[in-house]
Amino acid sequence: MTEQNQNEKQIHETTTEARAGSTPGVARYVLGIGTALVVILFIIIILVTRA
Repeated sequence: MTEQNQNEKQIHETTTEARAGSTPGVARYVLGIGTALVVILFIIIILVTRA
């Protein structure tokens, strides 16, 4: 197996080239909004169950 690996050419790419593009960073907004909604939902549940 080592002979086969030595004969193969190595490809060097940057992370952007390997991804075939760039990441827009939308995930952080989705996580932030989701967390805020969960906190608001818990507050509503606490206020409703007190009454």
